Amino acid sequence: MTCFDLLPRLGARQWAPLALAAATLLGCKDTGSSSAGSGDVGGTVVVATPGDVGTLLPQLVVTQADRQVTDLLFDRLAEIGDDMNTVGDRGFKPQLAERWQWAPDSMSIAFHINPKARWHDGRPVRASDVRYSVALIKDPALGSTAGPLIGNIDSVSVKDSLTAVAWFKKRTPEQFYDLVYQVLIVPEHILSNTPAAQMKTADVARRGIGSGRFRLAAWQPGQRLELIADTGNYRGRAKLDRVVFAPSPDFNTAAGRFLSGDADMFEQLRPEQITQAAADGKHKVVRYPSFQYAYLAFNLVDPKEWTRPHPIFGDRAVRRALTMAVDRRAMLRNVFDTVGTLLYGPGPQALAVTDTTLPQIPYDTLKARALLDSAGWIPGPDGIRVKNGRRLEFGLSTPNSSATRHQYAVLFQEAFRKVGAAVRVDETDFAAYAAKQGTHGFDTELAQYVTDPSPSGFKQSWTTAGIAKDGSNFPAYSNPTVDALLDSATASFDPARTRAYARRAFEIIMEDAPAIWLYEPLTVAGLDKRIHPTKMRADGWWSGLADWSIPAGERTARDQIGLRPAQ
Repeated sequence: MTCFDLLPRLGARQWAPLALAAATLLGCKDTGSSSAGSGDVGGTVVVATPGDVGTLLPQLVVTQADRQVTDLLFDRLAEIGDDMNTVGDRGFKPQLAERWQWAPDSMSIAFHINPKARWHDGRPVRASDVRYSVALIKDPALGSTAGPLIGNIDSVSVKDSLTAVAWFKKRTPEQFYDLVYQVLIVPEHILSNTPAAQMKTADVARRGIGSGRFRLAAWQPGQRLELIADTGNYRGRAKLDRVVFAPSPDFNTAAGRFLSGDADMFEQLRPEQITQAAADGKHKVVRYPSFQYAYLAFNLVDPKEWTRPHPIFGDRAVRRALTMAVDRRAMLRNVFDTVGTLLYGPGPQALAVTDTTLPQIPYDTLKARALLDSAGWIPGPDGIRVKNGRRLEFGLSTPNSSATRHQYAVLFQEAFRKVGAAVRVDETDFAAYAAKQGTHGFDTELAQYVTDPSPSGFKQSWTTAGIAKDGSNFPAYSNPTVDALLDSATASFDPARTRAYARRAFEIIMEDAPAIWLYEPLTVAGLDKRIHPTKMRADGWWSGLADWSIPAGERTARDQIGLRPAQ
């Protein structure tokens, strides 16, 4: 499931050689679980985060913080392999399903549930839970952002208490992935008595009763969320005793908690913090791959009435003109110095279908002004353009917790003014920012997004299906040709054709200019040096967290708390 990330990103401009060397040397080492001895079981990892979790129900996940916790509490039928293969079932490892069988025509798959699997309240996991989990995502009353991603799943039937049969509308290369990656299985007996329309605000969405190797111990919103190892778990207990997510009001406070030793892990250090962490003798830095990317989104619909186009950005010519007004490379150097990575379209370079040779809308202020002239926007007395009595003036929404996006907002103000557009920077707390995203209640916004390892993730973010309330298509971009091309990309069994369909879809999106493509965040985590991580996957550094270890001889006082919740 794709999601937008609540964590603010890089903002500094210096990168010391020491930090670069440290990040490169440590890399993403896979320590694995097979080499660990009994002395590796135990200990606590405190994760500092600049924001809080909003839900413990996987079907309602919106932010990356939500996904981190729900991925640890709940299991899938099978887990994707480290190579991120999404075609067929190669590399997928059993989780709740101990095995599966394809029908001869590939139109259904029977999943056999591990009879040892239990919910954290002791009840056995059943095939009916699989059926309920899929139906819940499909229920429009819930408004799950994952709905567009499982459209090919027709239904799930229950053959017997431990056999769930998934039925598909058509045979596709990723039908197995569509189900097992996008659907975390939730307990029907806990949730089914609450109407889907009420779940976003219901207490049941905060209980977090899953089947994962961690269970919820305590959640004090705004203060801490604590998980402990599920000692009787059917897949084996987690090596760590406890994982604590410690939210802070902003990026700097969260990073400060890590650097001071109050926390053991911070997901994304800024360059100057990497230098400090690499040199202080207490920490180490680990660079890992990511599917994140950042862009300025133009809202294509009227924030007050979605059936109408936006009075300014409903015009493709205006969007293209404003894109021409921006020197993206200069902005990147201004904010990131030499360590930023330019974004070449609606997807990061870690994706196999990304093509950095796609034609870009050029930086050309003369053509930008000419295009605005031809669209009827004429410079007024103060230099701001006017059309039919309306000034070319609009808001730019950004979270006040992100120093990077604040810097970009200021640069956009300057760039747009040069071609006759006035920008009001609207900085709010993250909750207000996210609410505007979910309701298309903005003019423009600086967005940061985490996509999936497959082009199917773009159905959620860049097709018509993702425009619904609380969907992930924040600009409300809709082009039937793009919809069809992305359908074809995910339906083709020929990798070359998949890339060709995706390339053409991305090319059209870029021609339509629903966004200005900015950068790919640098992903360097900070860890207390006593922590031994597993390989960090591009779709989530936390994927192997249950197998992280802290050798007994290196533990600190907080590692001695054990399995009891902290007071």
